[in-house]
Amino acid sequence: MSAATLRTYAFIDRMQPQCAAHIAATSPGDPPLAGMSELFVEMAPGNEVFRAADVALKAAGVRPALQVIEREFGLLEIHSEQQAEVLAAGEALLGELGLKELDRIKPTIASTQFITNVHGYQAQLLNKWRKGALLLPGASLFVLEVAPAAYISLAANEAEKAAGVDIIEIRAVGRFGRLFLSGSESEVGTARDAAVAALEELDGSEEARR
Repeated sequence: MSAATLRTYAFIDRMQPQCAAHIAATSPGDPPLAGMSELFVEMAPGNEVFRAADVALKAAGVRPALQVIEREFGLLEIHSEQQAEVLAAGEALLGELGLKELDRIKPTIASTQFITNVHGYQAQLLNKWRKGALLLPGASLFVLEVAPAAYISLAANEAEKAAGVDIIEIRAVGRFGRLFLSGSESEVGTARDAAVAALEELDGSEEARR
Protein backbone atom coordinates (compact mmCIF):
# COMPACT_ATOMS: atom_id res chain seq x y z
CA MET A 1 0.00 0.00 0.00
CA SER A 2 1.04 3.57 -0.61
CA ALA A 3 2.14 5.77 2.26
CA ALA A 4 0.08 8.54 0.69
CA THR A 5 -3.24 9.69 2.07
CA LEU A 6 -5.95 10.39 -0.50
CA ARG A 7 -7.69 13.41 0.98
CA THR A 8 -9.87 14.39 -1.97
CA TYR A 9 -10.94 12.54 -5.09
CA ALA A 10 -13.69 14.58 -6.75
CA PHE A 11 -14.86 13.99 -10.31
CA ILE A 12 -16.89 16.73 -12.03
CA ASP A 13 -18.81 15.51 -15.05
CA ARG A 14 -19.46 18.87 -16.72
CA MET A 15 -17.86 22.14 -15.67
CA GLN A 16 -20.22 25.07 -15.41
CA PRO A 17 -19.27 28.38 -17.07
CA GLN A 18 -18.43 30.43 -13.97
CA CYS A 19 -16.53 27.62 -12.27
CA ALA A 20 -14.50 26.98 -15.40
CA ALA A 21 -13.80 30.70 -15.81
CA HIS A 22 -12.70 30.99 -12.18
CA ILE A 23 -10.18 28.16 -12.54
CA ALA A 24 -8.93 29.56 -15.85
CA ALA A 25 -8.43 33.01 -14.29
CA THR A 26 -6.69 31.84 -11.13
CA SER A 27 -4.69 28.76 -12.12
CA PRO A 28 -1.17 28.71 -13.60
CA GLY A 29 -1.72 25.71 -15.88
CA ASP A 30 -3.93 24.84 -18.84
CA PRO A 31 -7.18 26.87 -18.74
CA PRO A 32 -10.28 24.66 -18.84
CA LEU A 33 -13.49 25.49 -20.69
CA ALA A 34 -17.12 25.11 -19.71
CA GLY A 35 -18.46 21.67 -20.55
CA MET A 36 -15.21 19.84 -19.87
CA SER A 37 -14.88 17.10 -17.27
CA GLU A 38 -12.34 17.41 -14.50
CA LEU A 39 -10.86 15.65 -11.50
CA PHE A 40 -9.51 17.12 -8.27
CA VAL A 41 -7.03 15.02 -6.27
CA GLU A 42 -5.68 16.24 -2.94
CA MET A 43 -2.99 14.22 -1.19
CA ALA A 44 -0.72 14.11 1.80
CA PRO A 45 2.23 14.38 1.96
CA GLY A 46 2.02 17.17 -0.59
CA ASN A 47 4.87 15.88 -2.77
CA GLU A 48 2.78 12.82 -3.69
CA VAL A 49 0.94 14.92 -6.28
CA PHE A 50 4.06 14.99 -8.47
CA ARG A 51 3.89 11.24 -8.91
CA ALA A 52 0.10 11.35 -9.28
CA ALA A 53 0.36 13.99 -12.01
CA ASP A 54 3.06 12.08 -13.86
CA VAL A 55 0.97 8.92 -13.96
CA ALA A 56 -2.29 10.67 -14.89
CA LEU A 57 -0.81 12.75 -17.70
CA LYS A 58 0.96 9.76 -19.26
CA ALA A 59 -2.06 7.48 -18.97
CA ALA A 60 -4.72 9.52 -20.78
CA GLY A 61 -5.45 12.63 -22.82
CA VAL A 62 -5.85 15.08 -19.95
CA ARG A 63 -4.36 18.49 -19.18
CA PRO A 64 -3.53 20.05 -15.80
CA ALA A 65 -4.72 23.41 -14.51
CA LEU A 66 -3.32 23.01 -11.00
CA GLN A 67 -0.35 21.32 -9.36
CA VAL A 68 -0.09 23.05 -6.01
CA ILE A 69 1.99 22.15 -2.98
CA GLU A 70 1.25 24.04 0.22
CA ARG A 71 2.19 23.51 3.87
CA GLU A 72 0.54 20.14 4.41
CA PHE A 73 -1.15 18.96 1.23
CA GLY A 74 -0.77 18.75 -2.51
CA LEU A 75 -3.54 19.44 -5.03
CA LEU A 76 -3.83 18.29 -8.64
CA GLU A 77 -6.53 19.26 -11.14
CA ILE A 78 -6.81 17.61 -14.56
CA HIS A 79 -9.44 18.08 -17.26
CA SER A 80 -10.46 17.01 -20.74
CA GLU A 81 -13.27 17.33 -23.25
CA GLN A 82 -13.83 13.58 -22.82
CA GLN A 83 -15.13 12.19 -19.52
CA ALA A 84 -13.60 8.81 -20.33
CA GLU A 85 -10.10 10.33 -20.51
CA VAL A 86 -10.45 11.96 -17.08
CA LEU A 87 -11.80 8.76 -15.55
CA ALA A 88 -8.97 6.71 -17.10
CA ALA A 89 -6.35 9.11 -15.77
CA GLY A 90 -7.88 8.90 -12.31
CA GLU A 91 -7.94 5.11 -12.35
CA ALA A 92 -4.30 5.03 -13.43
CA LEU A 93 -3.06 7.29 -10.65
CA LEU A 94 -5.06 5.38 -8.03
CA GLY A 95 -3.62 2.11 -9.30
CA GLU A 96 -0.07 3.42 -9.20
CA LEU A 97 -0.51 4.63 -5.64
CA GLY A 98 -2.22 1.45 -4.47
CA LEU A 99 -5.37 3.34 -3.54
CA LYS A 100 -9.12 3.13 -4.25
CA GLU A 101 -11.58 5.97 -4.75
CA LEU A 102 -13.25 5.17 -1.42
CA ASP A 103 -9.93 5.63 0.36
CA ARG A 104 -10.60 9.35 0.03
CA ILE A 105 -11.64 11.30 3.11
CA LYS A 106 -15.36 11.93 3.33
CA PRO A 107 -16.02 15.69 3.20
CA THR A 108 -17.06 17.44 6.37
CA ILE A 109 -19.00 20.71 6.26
CA ALA A 110 -17.32 22.94 8.82
CA SER A 111 -19.74 25.86 8.58
CA THR A 112 -22.39 27.55 6.45
CA GLN A 113 -23.47 31.16 6.47
CA PHE A 114 -26.57 32.56 4.72
CA ILE A 115 -26.80 36.35 4.78
CA THR A 116 -29.67 38.25 3.17
CA ASN A 117 -29.61 41.89 2.09
CA VAL A 118 -25.84 42.25 2.29
CA HIS A 119 -24.73 45.65 3.54
CA GLY A 120 -22.80 47.77 1.08
CA TYR A 121 -19.73 48.03 3.30
CA GLN A 122 -19.50 44.25 3.73
CA ALA A 123 -19.90 43.80 -0.02
CA GLN A 124 -17.05 46.23 -0.66
CA LEU A 125 -14.76 44.40 1.78
CA LEU A 126 -15.39 41.06 0.08
CA ASN A 127 -14.95 42.60 -3.36
CA LYS A 128 -11.40 43.65 -2.42
CA TRP A 129 -10.11 40.09 -2.76
CA ARG A 130 -12.72 38.19 -4.76
CA LYS A 131 -11.65 36.62 -8.07
CA GLY A 132 -15.15 36.05 -9.46
CA ALA A 133 -18.26 38.19 -9.78
CA LEU A 134 -18.79 41.37 -7.81
CA LEU A 135 -20.95 41.09 -4.69
CA LEU A 136 -23.63 43.77 -4.89
CA PRO A 137 -25.30 45.46 -1.91
CA GLY A 138 -28.74 44.03 -1.18
CA ALA A 139 -27.96 40.59 -2.59
CA SER A 140 -28.02 37.39 -0.58
CA LEU A 141 -24.69 35.75 0.24
CA PHE A 142 -23.91 32.11 1.01
CA VAL A 143 -20.54 31.03 2.40
CA LEU A 144 -19.64 27.34 2.65
CA GLU A 145 -16.60 25.95 4.44
CA VAL A 146 -15.56 22.30 3.95
CA ALA A 147 -12.69 19.94 4.68
CA PRO A 148 -10.76 18.58 2.86
CA ALA A 149 -10.50 21.81 0.91
CA ALA A 150 -10.63 20.60 -2.70
CA TYR A 151 -14.19 19.30 -2.35
CA ILE A 152 -15.34 22.91 -2.46
CA SER A 153 -14.85 22.90 -6.24
CA LEU A 154 -17.41 20.11 -6.64
CA ALA A 155 -19.82 21.95 -4.34
CA ALA A 156 -19.42 25.15 -6.37
CA ASN A 157 -20.07 23.39 -9.66
CA GLU A 158 -23.23 21.74 -8.35
CA ALA A 159 -24.44 25.05 -6.93
CA GLU A 160 -24.01 26.74 -10.31
CA LYS A 161 -25.81 23.88 -12.05
CA ALA A 162 -28.80 24.22 -9.76
CA ALA A 163 -29.49 27.95 -9.68
CA GLY A 164 -28.86 31.33 -11.25
CA VAL A 165 -26.22 32.58 -8.83
CA ASP A 166 -22.98 34.50 -9.09
CA ILE A 167 -19.77 32.80 -8.03
CA ILE A 168 -17.84 35.34 -5.97
CA GLU A 169 -14.89 33.23 -4.87
CA ILE A 170 -13.71 29.60 -4.71
CA ARG A 171 -10.78 28.71 -2.46
CA ALA A 172 -9.78 25.07 -2.80
CA VAL A 173 -6.32 25.01 -1.18
CA GLY A 174 -5.42 24.70 2.49
CA ARG A 175 -7.00 23.14 5.55
CA PHE A 176 -10.50 24.30 4.56
CA GLY A 177 -12.10 25.09 1.21
CA ARG A 178 -14.45 28.05 0.97
CA LEU A 179 -17.15 29.04 -1.50
CA PHE A 180 -18.81 32.46 -1.69
CA LEU A 181 -21.84 32.89 -3.94
CA SER A 182 -24.59 35.47 -4.25
CA GLY A 183 -27.91 36.24 -5.91
CA SER A 184 -31.56 36.47 -4.97
CA GLU A 185 -32.59 34.85 -1.70
CA SER A 186 -34.48 32.04 -3.44
CA GLU A 187 -31.74 31.26 -5.96
CA VAL A 188 -29.05 31.29 -3.30
CA GLY A 189 -31.16 28.96 -1.17
CA THR A 190 -31.47 26.52 -4.06
CA ALA A 191 -27.74 26.68 -4.77
CA ARG A 192 -26.95 26.13 -1.09
CA ASP A 193 -29.09 23.01 -0.95
CA ALA A 194 -27.44 21.60 -4.08
CA ALA A 195 -23.92 22.27 -2.80
CA VAL A 196 -24.59 20.70 0.58
CA ALA A 197 -26.33 17.67 -0.95
CA ALA A 198 -23.42 17.05 -3.33
CA LEU A 199 -21.00 16.90 -0.41
CA GLU A 200 -23.22 14.77 1.79
CA GLU A 201 -23.66 12.19 -0.99
CA LEU A 202 -19.93 11.42 -1.22
CA ASP A 203 -18.62 8.31 0.50
CA GLY A 204 -15.18 7.93 2.00
CA SER A 205 -13.21 7.32 5.15
CA GLU A 206 -13.43 9.41 8.28
CA GLU A 207 -10.50 11.76 8.80
CA ALA A 208 -8.57 11.23 11.99
CA ARG A 209 -9.18 14.18 14.29
CA ARG A 210 -6.11 16.04 15.48
